[in-house]
Amino acid sequence: MLVSKILVIDDEEWLRKTIRMALEQQGYEVIEASDSDEGAAKARELLPDLILCDVNMNKSGDGYATLSKLRENATTAAIPFILMTGLADSAGMRHGMELGADDYLPKPFKVDELYATVNARLRKVQTVRDEAEKKLSLLRSQISLMLPHEMRTPLNGIISNAEMLAESAGSLDPKLIAEMSREICQSGQRLERLIENFLIYAQLELVGTDVQNIAALRSARTNRPADLVRAAATAQAETVGRVNDLLLELTDVPLALAEDYLKKIVTELVQNALKFSDPRTSVCVRLAAADDEIEFSVRDYGRGFSTEQIRRIGAYMQFERKMQDEQGFGLGLAIAKKLVEVHGGALTVESSSGEGSTVTVKLPKV
Repeated sequence: MLVSKILVIDDEEWLRKTIRMALEQQGYEVIEASDSDEGAAKARELLPDLILCDVNMNKSGDGYATLSKLRENATTAAIPFILMTGLADSAGMRHGMELGADDYLPKPFKVDELYATVNARLRKVQTVRDEAEKKLSLLRSQISLMLPHEMRTPLNGIISNAEMLAESAGSLDPKLIAEMSREICQSGQRLERLIENFLIYAQLELVGTDVQNIAALRSARTNRPADLVRAAATAQAETVGRVNDLLLELTDVPLALAEDYLKKIVTELVQNALKFSDPRTSVCVRLAAADDEIEFSVRDYGRGFSTEQIRRIGAYMQFERKMQDEQGFGLGLAIAKKLVEVHGGALTVESSSGEGSTVTVKLPKV
């Protein structure tokens, strides 16, 4: 069993020694630092599981400076940080939390209070790690089960057509050769999209467990999204010959979302709307500001989903696959939902069987 490593930063040697003795009795490995610079250096070098830091070192609030340094460094940004202070006023606590502190331990404290605070924070860290490992384990299992099957269909199309062209190209009608070439191209594009979706989904599962990565994603901007939404939606409609069915109502409102991710969301939602509705029925795409949010929606008048199907939205599943005989397994919708949630928004589906669906994305305003 791994021993948790705790860094104690305080300019009072007697208090550091007292904390060290108490925590070592609980089986923890303890590292000491006497000031902000030493503490930050040891944190970067040794990467402890938890940091206990005095706020008022050298009577100058150096604890806040230490916290700020570590939160700005990629390798230490996610280390749980507990501020120790004899001046636990609301303004100081709020300032610490704004800088990224995880908890406060008011001085003077009893040994039992020290144990309770440290143990609670480490349990929370372990819970997050366990959840991340559970997600990764599930992801590995799903990929190993589903990827070979889903890749086989487009690969079969590519291989069979290519073999026939290689063996009999001289005797085949030019129109048949052109048709087989188109099938190879379409199968290749399906395979490319499938692999891209797996990679994006795996990346999002990993990003979702890392606070710093989430912050980096949310710092991206698309300042003029209307043209991007129009182009992505039109491209999907052109693919199935339904440009005239597309109704666009777009307002240029800045989004806290990278252009590539916005394009991915639009592509997946419009593609689903076109797939699950009949030609000559409208697919309405809307982008507008709404109160303190940005709202993007795609509305179709197709077969719709039942309440149970909506509840089960997730990766590696597809609505009524046997009945509709569609290829793929719904990973695109799960990716869109995950992308929206990682960026602090929400994706909802309103639908009923036979009456169509509206998928709505709400994102915070920039």
